[in-house]
Amino acid sequence: MLRSALACLALCSAVLGSTAARACDIALVLALDVSASIDAREYRLQQDGLAGALTDPAVADAVAARGGIWLTAFEWSGSRHQYEQLPWTFVRGADDLARAAGTFRSAARRVDEFPTSLGYALGHALNLLKEAPEACDRQVIDVSGDGVNNDGFPPESAYLAHDMSLITVNGLVIMDDDPTVVQYYLQSVIQGAGSFVQPTNSYNDYEEAMRRKLLRELGAFSFVRLDLPAFDR
Repeated sequence: MLRSALACLALCSAVLGSTAARACDIALVLALDVSASIDAREYRLQQDGLAGALTDPAVADAVAARGGIWLTAFEWSGSRHQYEQLPWTFVRGADDLARAAGTFRSAARRVDEFPTSLGYALGHALNLLKEAPEACDRQVIDVSGDGVNNDGFPPESAYLAHDMSLITVNGLVIMDDDPTVVQYYLQSVIQGAGSFVQPTNSYNDYEEAMRRKLLRELGAFSFVRLDLPAFDR
């Protein structure tokens, strides 16, 4: 009887330990702007920059330190144009991130002629979070873009229509000599605990900006360069 009880206790402990080790810390949605303002060269810089950031050793270490994260990505432009680039994928470290990076490097742009519908992009990102394979401790949406909403309902309407109170929305803004886009993201796009905007001057610097943003979201603050600081809400 005692041996049976001890065996049961050991089995239960092993199961609980496995569950704790696999607990989901972060579900991260990457929303990538492919509206008409982004030309073919800039699209390629965005895709390759994202891939480069994901394969950065510091990012891989930060992901591994958290036991892995759930990651998905889609490209967006007009109100009816959101297309999957990466389905929900659990990434544990360098090998998984390298495979995800390969997906982004090989991705073919679906459309290039539509305007910027940030409200619909946020609504789509929320639906993806609802479909996440696990209920994670933190739900984060990353919106990359180089302009303000000019199609469909604005971000403010998305927040009124959906309960996003427990979701953090951060922004990566490509300024292209127009710093007012940063202010727009600060006022209208980002929301939630610890939300921030990571700016970059152009798509040439996209990889470094994405790297810094990911490291901040993963809590690896010591790795982040401060020459172009992020703006907090």
